[in-house]
Amino acid sequence: MAWRMLTVAIAALGALGAFASAQAEPRMALVIGNSAYQAVTELPNPANDAKAMAELLSAAGFEVTTAPDLGQAEMRKAIGDFAAKVAERGPDTVSLVFYAGHGLQVDGENFLVPVDARIAREADVPLQTVRLADVMNALAAVPSKTRIVILDACRNNPFSEINKVVGRGLAIVDAPSGSIVSYSTAPGSEAEDGEGSNSPYTRALLGVAREPGMPIEQAFKRVRYAVHQVTAGRQTPWESSSLTADFAFFPGVSTAAPVVAATEAAPAAAGRPGGRPAATPASVGGVPGQKVAALGGPRIAIRSVESWRDELRPLPQFEAYERVIREDTLEAYQAYLQLFSAAPFQVRVREIVERRKVMVAWYTAVTVNTPASYELFMAQYPDSDLLLTARRLFERAGNRQIAIATPVVAAPCICTPAPAVQPTRRKTEKPEKEKKSSKPSKRTAVRDSGPPPPPPPPPPSGPPVSIGVIGIPIGPIGPRPHGHGPVVRPGGHSHGPVGSSSGGGVRGTPTGPVRGGSPVIRSGPSPNIRGGAGFGLR
Repeated sequence: MAWRMLTVAIAALGALGAFASAQAEPRMALVIGNSAYQAVTELPNPANDAKAMAELLSAAGFEVTTAPDLGQAEMRKAIGDFAAKVAERGPDTVSLVFYAGHGLQVDGENFLVPVDARIAREADVPLQTVRLADVMNALAAVPSKTRIVILDACRNNPFSEINKVVGRGLAIVDAPSGSIVSYSTAPGSEAEDGEGSNSPYTRALLGVAREPGMPIEQAFKRVRYAVHQVTAGRQTPWESSSLTADFAFFPGVSTAAPVVAATEAAPAAAGRPGGRPAATPASVGGVPGQKVAALGGPRIAIRSVESWRDELRPLPQFEAYERVIREDTLEAYQAYLQLFSAAPFQVRVREIVERRKVMVAWYTAVTVNTPASYELFMAQYPDSDLLLTARRLFERAGNRQIAIATPVVAAPCICTPAPAVQPTRRKTEKPEKEKKSSKPSKRTAVRDSGPPPPPPPPPPSGPPVSIGVIGIPIGPIGPRPHGHGPVVRPGGHSHGPVGSSSGGGVRGTPTGPVRGGSPVIRSGPSPNIRGGAGFGLR
């Protein structure tokens, strides 16, 4: 009787704490469990996992929306409606999505499989499923305090038609800021549905998350080790975290050790076990974006293999093995392999390291997305299950680069607008006008067989001079530069120097035949004329 009363009291305290937590921050959860697949064998446990998680989250103060056995359209609508509800509750809301069912990776992207999916070829996957990126984007687009995505979705691929051309498990995902994404197993690995009423991952999470005050990242570390042990190393959960706020499912003071970040910044701290200098954002396990927050403190930079080796060296093998599995970083695994060689832990850790390296290289190749990145991946891992996908993406990236690099030659020929031609015509017309204006000077230069005459001096003042008897006025004639000399008339006769204009007329009038009482002035070149104004007629 006393035991029963104690149990009721503990439950009441837990409910009160959950209520207080819910009052402090609104909590919203969407729980999806896809078991009744129509085109492939049903999965027995996702429905059970979703039901148990809904109960846990309700007790933790979440407003839970359950959505079992969803088709593609229903799944997309449920995610959209959930994001709208989160937006209504305000920016202090904690949003959580739990999904249990089938999941696939194609071309480095992850997809959640609805119950009505019918996948006969690889190209059907994007058309028949829901992208995990769409789920993450829907949550990230809504202002909220914390976003949590839990995926018990890495079960074996049931679609035999594409099983040989896509990689195993899910690909690495980079959690957006303020988010954490938890996988039921490591990237590139398959999870087990389990022999009991729940999957190994959900069963471990249900037990660990109920501890009061347990930080969510520390909870996932404990879940990782529990699942790894119960599956004899076949399944090792993994998470990507970029959380910016603390979160625990239930309030209280945790009895667990504080979050031991798998990082260290200063070399001075490498020699002392557990040294934790202040730090900067870093990647956990060598994976970009897989950050771990030191709850209540700053983020911490990545630790070196040497630092981990110094920390693990004084520990017994089994304890060191448990620590590196919980931390789940490449540096910790590599340090363990350098220090311990006994089976079976050495074999398990080596398998984790090799698979993690492949998935990190694949993540890098897909992120860079160039022919060179895929070529490097194929050279490094020619026996990988992702080789066929890498070849296809290599060809696709090569075709894209060729299309970008090829200049468009036909475009100018297709369209010839008038404005594009007019400026050219205007430019060609100007030189033609200049040529016309220079023609008279060119003719004069050709007709004159001698050197050109010097420029005339300014004319003196005086009355005009007349020629002969007809009285044709001409401009005044100034003195010749040579003083005196013979003047050759158009007729070819020479006369004396021309005197002044007084006395009327001019000495030495032109000779030759006269018609109608007027002298005839022969035209033609006059190469020997010097000085004077050149008889310019007015």
